[in-house]
Amino acid sequence: MRIQDSLAAKKRLIERALERLLSRDDSLLFPVMRYAVLPGGKRFRPLLLLSSGACFNAAPRLLLPFACAIELIHNYSLVHDDLPSMDNDDFRRGKPTCHRAFGEDLAILAGDALLTLAFEVMAGAAFPADALVRKHEAIRTISRSAGVDGLIGGQVLDITLKPKRLTRPKIDELIRKKTGALIAAAVEVGAILGRARPAERCAVLDYGKNIGLAFQVRDDILDSRRKKKTGVPNRPGYVVFAGEEKAGKRLEGLVRKAVGSLGAFSPRAEELRWLALSLLEPEREVARA
Repeated sequence: MRIQDSLAAKKRLIERALERLLSRDDSLLFPVMRYAVLPGGKRFRPLLLLSSGACFNAAPRLLLPFACAIELIHNYSLVHDDLPSMDNDDFRRGKPTCHRAFGEDLAILAGDALLTLAFEVMAGAAFPADALVRKHEAIRTISRSAGVDGLIGGQVLDITLKPKRLTRPKIDELIRKKTGALIAAAVEVGAILGRARPAERCAVLDYGKNIGLAFQVRDDILDSRRKKKTGVPNRPGYVVFAGEEKAGKRLEGLVRKAVGSLGAFSPRAEELRWLALSLLEPEREVARA
């Protein structure tokens, strides 16, 4: 099977699982939650988790709840990130943001509900007794990546850092926390659930950390190009700090490092390589697979 076909099949699996999780209609919040998540973006984070787990022959049924949980957490963060008190964005994925479509109150609650549902899904995942330690470690890993030392801590930096006070260490810290932590966790959880050996897990985590940084540098570049047309000031990011040309070179370097970390896994890691290279080559976008 071609890599694109394999990733497209994984993406369909994720979409169906998310649809099932959000299919209830016994609360006003579920239409808002579905609006925020379905149809989604590239599903980059859950695809990383499934592809990482596949490197170590982890059963898809064990991986899928955690892949969905990471996507629910990611989308909750987008709903809250778009709020007037944060980025005050009007559009997301070509349609009005949640608070524009449903009101700020329901948007806040829908984000809270998505985050809570993510942990319900992970806690309720069926695991054999001899694998419960791995389940608990996976939940802890994702919890850390979503909290003060990860996504939330990164958001604090995003709203408090001023462009004139940017430094390379602060920019890297912002990226590692706000974007990189959840991406690195996705890759690490795949390795945890696949019983990866310590050296293998370190190599995969190195890949995840570099991809997390690369993803946000790429997003900063694209965001800068969009905002040049609209005149909206850029938020703190690598392009603001170093300029677009240097950001592009750093993106290439990070992707190279990430791919290099996978050398010992050939050919098991072809999907992870493909996902890394997709950050450099638009035609590789999973959304088009």
